[in-house]
Amino acid sequence: MTPEQLMSLRATLRSPRRLLTESLAGLVVALALIPEAIAFSVIAGVDPRIGLFASFTMGVVTALVGGRPAMISAATGAVALVIAPVMKEHGLDYLIATIILAGVFQIILAVLGVTRLMRFIPRSVMIGFVNALAILVFMSQMPELFNVPWMVYPIVVVGLVIVFGLPRVSTAIPAPLVAIVLITVVTVMGGIDVPTVSDKGELPDSLPGFFLPNVPLTLETFQIIAPFALSMALVGLLESLMTAKLVDDITDTRSNKTRVSWGQGAANIVTGFLGGLGGCAVIGQTMINVKGSGARSRLSTFLAGVFLLVLVVALGDVVGMIPMAALVAVMIFVSLITFDWHSVRLSTLRRLPKSETAVMLLTVAAVVATHNLAVGVGVGVLTAMVLFARRVAHFATVERTELELNGETVATYTVNGELFFASSNDLYTQFDYAKDSSEGIDRVIIDLHGSHIWDASTVAVLDSVTEKYRNHGREVEFIGLNEASVRMRERLAGKLNS
Repeated sequence: MTPEQLMSLRATLRSPRRLLTESLAGLVVALALIPEAIAFSVIAGVDPRIGLFASFTMGVVTALVGGRPAMISAATGAVALVIAPVMKEHGLDYLIATIILAGVFQIILAVLGVTRLMRFIPRSVMIGFVNALAILVFMSQMPELFNVPWMVYPIVVVGLVIVFGLPRVSTAIPAPLVAIVLITVVTVMGGIDVPTVSDKGELPDSLPGFFLPNVPLTLETFQIIAPFALSMALVGLLESLMTAKLVDDITDTRSNKTRVSWGQGAANIVTGFLGGLGGCAVIGQTMINVKGSGARSRLSTFLAGVFLLVLVVALGDVVGMIPMAALVAVMIFVSLITFDWHSVRLSTLRRLPKSETAVMLLTVAAVVATHNLAVGVGVGVLTAMVLFARRVAHFATVERTELELNGETVATYTVNGELFFASSNDLYTQFDYAKDSSEGIDRVIIDLHGSHIWDASTVAVLDSVTEKYRNHGREVEFIGLNEASVRMRERLAGKLNS
């Protein structure tokens, strides 16, 4: 089947094999979501039920209206960190109002075309984003490996052997699911005392219900929640769009990024009105779904949410028996297959420009240091822009020649390169004004055939050059401007330095 056929829900339902793959993938993801949803609820300062309900509603809604099949959305740590102060300072009603407003903001941003900004994120930042996420997923499992019974360690090792070794023998059943089931059965039957899912928090015993936040509909309320809602909207969209792009690359398919954006917004609005924590795409569980389990369609995403609700509401006692060590092994596996190992090989680092390696490393460092993907990607993009501007600025060169033309001595300056604020600022100093004003020079020509004017800064510099020559008693002639540069110069010349 082609990648597009694998994504098709209709094709999946017609194929028993694909149906089994998507269903088992959804089950594995649901199991992996439970402890993280509880942990993120703790970060946000809310009852674990709120995080679990959010993972259910986010998964189901994005499966129905989202733009990236097989991508998992749920409660996330990044969102929990952003909105935690609202819960602490104003309580649950204001928190839910913030989540709903964040969803509205996300839909507005989608309509405004914010997804087009994704093309300005360089490949080096994308690689840094992926590697940083892998590191964060790995680091998030470390607390489960300290101050625990010694039996946790061999269980984790056995889990890793299963998830890495089983695919070499058979891929009929996802290796993470096999690891979770086998380890749970062995620990329960053997009476092995290790931390379990039930130790993370109480699981819900009922379905989520409609929740209308009790907040005054006033400007003051908006002023309180709007900054947090906008931050949540931006962080959530950034994570979701970057994750969608990653899944695009893995599956060799394209997703509708605008639909991804407003789908996330719709999911957060629905989640808020059902009393959930809100969220966005989750890289770890998405990698379990796409890479670890081979899912490709919306069915896996939908079933992940449904299975999650069934597991925690109807089978909470059984789910509570799952050893955390089994889930730790799965998440370590996810972190290792997510990390782009090719990007840190010595052969790759030797070939890449040092600037690109620096951008990738700075992105990783910023994300890991702040645990905030938006900050890390922002640092990476800004660094890439500065280094690019610096590199392009050096491409602008000026060469002076003298020749006899129709009985006149002409000083010609040939300018090559892109002219914008970073390169044109030095352009002013590249001309020999005094020498060109001597009796031996009759005309001064600046040849811009090999250049392009990109901004007002360059026009202002050309005006300054003209004025400088005029002060020395010379008129300078500009030739070779392309059509776009001519239009910009005609529109701005003489109007910027007065």
